[in-house]
Amino acid sequence: MIPTASSFCSSGAWAWAWACPLPLSLSKPGLGFNVPSPPPNTSRRRRCCRASWQELAGVLIFSALPFTAVKAIASSSLAKTLQTRMLQTKTRALQNSSLVKALAQKARNQSFWYGEARPRWLGPIPYNYPKYLTGELPGDYGFDVAAFSKDPEALQKYFNFEILHARWAMLAALGVLIPELLDLSGVIHFVEPVWWRVGYAKLKGDTLDYLSIPGLHIAGSQGVLVIAICQVLLMVGPEYARYCGIEALEPLGIYLPGDINYPGGVLFDPLGLSKDPVGFEELKVKEIKNGRLAMVAWLGFYLQAGFTGKGPVQNLIEHVSDPLHNNLFAFLVKSMWKNQA
Repeated sequence: MIPTASSFCSSGAWAWAWACPLPLSLSKPGLGFNVPSPPPNTSRRRRCCRASWQELAGVLIFSALPFTAVKAIASSSLAKTLQTRMLQTKTRALQNSSLVKALAQKARNQSFWYGEARPRWLGPIPYNYPKYLTGELPGDYGFDVAAFSKDPEALQKYFNFEILHARWAMLAALGVLIPELLDLSGVIHFVEPVWWRVGYAKLKGDTLDYLSIPGLHIAGSQGVLVIAICQVLLMVGPEYARYCGIEALEPLGIYLPGDINYPGGVLFDPLGLSKDPVGFEELKVKEIKNGRLAMVAWLGFYLQAGFTGKGPVQNLIEHVSDPLHNNLFAFLVKSMWKNQA
């Protein structure tokens, strides 16, 4: 399942706000955050599950459909045909694997971003960079002041974690920016376009629809507990497949020729970008660089929400309209004066 920007408005952004309710938890005197806590809802009792049993059963059945479909395909005669084709494809790929690796290594050797001559995080400033960071991985700038990557196995593990979180950060950033842009431009009006308020809207009992189309939702009308169960069911399959490795889809006749970080194949490389070794190695660097920017951007999202109580798009608009009074320094000064008063 590939999350879209609209789906983040109804599920992903809610997950961020539910897991990290920064603006609500940091609205305390002396911290500089001026976001007031929502007033208690005394007129209505909040319930985590307010759906009828028919709705609840429908959501759970829908969440279980991928598992049922996978099992049905794996047990059918179609699976045998698909596996036969997959084995033929896999055999050809394994025969050419040494050539593919050689071309990839040649592309890295010729690239500006790999090897000993690659850019370093301090630029021209002399520094004793770790020798165990050889420039084999994309985005290796020789930065490891805590020596976390001294162990080769740890280095590979941390790289796996980094690229995984980088991809989620890029997708989640789209889920933050696009709904707010659409709402401010008047194209679509959401129940709550600001990412960190989506969780509170859900706790109030609001219905979250995809693209704000009434009735277009799967679990958006349910309570927090139902959404959590639905999310767990939908994520168990992909996470289990990731844990098992790229061979997890072979029983379905799907062969992924790459590795755990870059699986490739029709599912993960439909445009065939990996067929060009030089371009593919460059794309790896671009991906990790943009992913790191997205992770840092999330720190900015949190801080902006805490200081202003607004979304990043609204903050940007206000900053451009009056940069002298709408900036981080101005908010810090205002917060200090309020605390002293």
